[in-house]
Amino acid sequence: MAIDDLLDEHEQSERVLQWLRNNGAGLIGGIVLGLAAIGGWKWWEHRGEQAQMDLSNQYQAALDAIQAKDKSAEAKVKALADGTYRDLASLELARSQVDARQNDAAIATLRTIKSNDPAIAEVVNQRLARLLIEAKQADAALKLVAQGTSATAMEVRGDAHFALGQLDQARTSYSQALAKLDVASPQRRLIELKLNQAGGAPATPEAKS
Repeated sequence: MAIDDLLDEHEQSERVLQWLRNNGAGLIGGIVLGLAAIGGWKWWEHRGEQAQMDLSNQYQAALDAIQAKDKSAEAKVKALADGTYRDLASLELARSQVDARQNDAAIATLRTIKSNDPAIAEVVNQRLARLLIEAKQADAALKLVAQGTSATAMEVRGDAHFALGQLDQARTSYSQALAKLDVASPQRRLIELKLNQAGGAPATPEAKS
């Protein structure tokens, strides 16, 4: 190998070493920061998974207490963080209170649910409305289901109108509910009976020519 080539290689080596001296701290710092960012993300991800698991376990504990009719059930439901788990546990608690003929307690429980999920909110309004009708508060019940478009909401609306002696409106609501249901729906027979009680009659299918 020629002397010039050796000098060139030596010069290149010196340049690399000098660059490392000048930039080594920054390079190492960047690597450390990168590793720290990855580690931090993994830690945060694990923390989120653990929090979700803890919430799931708390929810299951609340359900177990409700099913066992444990006196701690209500406290365990209230201890859940606001969100879907608490909403669902509160619905289950209200159902158990109704089964135990504690309707006032069930009404109070349902009124604590402020769900952002439209499906859950609709179920809450329907169940609460039914209890209010039984409690002779049909006016309040009617407001809860006034905008409902499902067959169940229309049925409950008909119940509220019937309780208020508003038979024309009751018949209309029951008829609207029936129009939403399939002929084979189990719910249909009950609504037909309610419509008959309100002085109406289910529409008969038109004969095909």
